[in-house]
Amino acid sequence: MASLQQLLDLPGMRAALVLLVLLLLAWLAGVLLRGVLLRAVHGIAVRTQWRWDDALCRRRSFLWLARTVPALLVQYGIALVPDLPGDLVQAVRNVAEALLVLFVAMAIGTALSALEDLYRETPRGRERSIRGVVQLAKIALFVVAGLVIVTALTGQKIGLLLSGLGAMSAVLMLVFKDTILGFVAGLQLSSNDMLRVGDWIEMPQLNADGDVIDIALHTVKVRNWDKTITTIPSWRLISDSYKNWRGMQETGGRRIKRVLTIDAGSVGFLDGATLDRLAQLHLLAGYLPARQREVAEWNRTLGEAGEVAANRRRLTNLGTFRAYVQAYLDSHPRIHHGLGCMVRQLASGPQGIPLELYCFTATVAWAEYEGIQADIFDHLFALLPEFGLRLYQQPGGHDMQAGLVRLGERQAESRPFQPATP
Repeated sequence: MASLQQLLDLPGMRAALVLLVLLLLAWLAGVLLRGVLLRAVHGIAVRTQWRWDDALCRRRSFLWLARTVPALLVQYGIALVPDLPGDLVQAVRNVAEALLVLFVAMAIGTALSALEDLYRETPRGRERSIRGVVQLAKIALFVVAGLVIVTALTGQKIGLLLSGLGAMSAVLMLVFKDTILGFVAGLQLSSNDMLRVGDWIEMPQLNADGDVIDIALHTVKVRNWDKTITTIPSWRLISDSYKNWRGMQETGGRRIKRVLTIDAGSVGFLDGATLDRLAQLHLLAGYLPARQREVAEWNRTLGEAGEVAANRRRLTNLGTFRAYVQAYLDSHPRIHHGLGCMVRQLASGPQGIPLELYCFTATVAWAEYEGIQADIFDHLFALLPEFGLRLYQQPGGHDMQAGLVRLGERQAESRPFQPATP
């Protein structure tokens, strides 16, 4: 007992022992909270029907709150340690207070992340992201927490720090330029409903063509169709133009706008035999009789002038084919009949006569859309000879070879016969 009393009477020994006990209690409190209380909280969160507690557990918000207890024990228990200089006690309190502010800020930051997770699971959250707002709130939170920590460690008043920050406003504006631009752009995108997660956007100047997978404070991530990721600064979506295909997806129809280029040399009037053959096509059953009656009535009004073939009206293979294509699209089960549908002839040019099909499929799925479009044009390509029409295409090697062979045959036929000399 005497030796223990002598040991405690040594300078600083009593303070060291009390300080060791204080640190041990703080460590034990942290271990117990993490090992017992947090496990109990997690167990309760799993068994309840609430989702917010599960989100807080995933983001480890309760863990950061548990870390505040040892900091509180040290902050208020350091005064119980005897024989410590006042400056050292104040310094320990300042450090503990700074840690306490840091842990609380981290707990609030993870709670904001949990709130974002819960919002993302809602129907509205799948369309509109609040990540930019959450990130801005976190920036403001940690800026305030940083100021409080600096004041706690230095003992300076926060007013002096804010006055110094005012003098550095130009530097701060430069540092947070992207944050300010991103926040303003995010507000405009959200308020005007210009962009949602899941939208298909096309921005050729930045090589972006795909689905929006994330909208953050500074950037928007787009997964392109080749599975690459393009990161676009948020402010570029305000300053530059881009195409959003959401309207197409909401209407339920995807546009087909493609031309059949008809060889102008194959266009002509229909004779009686061709008319009889085309009359067997059921899609022309309502068109040909009506048009023939209209043309016959017109020609009867010409009188004697109708004896000249050039004065009479006659049906053409191109006009009849255009009517067939229109009837074919109107009766197609995979074409959206609530949207525009027409077949029009564009201005002819060096590549022939363009016949444009303008309609919408009854689906917006990419693979189905391409299949429907291909089936329609496969059918029309194969049916063109029935109307005496040909597609225009630039001559290839086979065409040139066949032309040279025909030219040689004609020259051989036109060459006079020359008997062989003995």
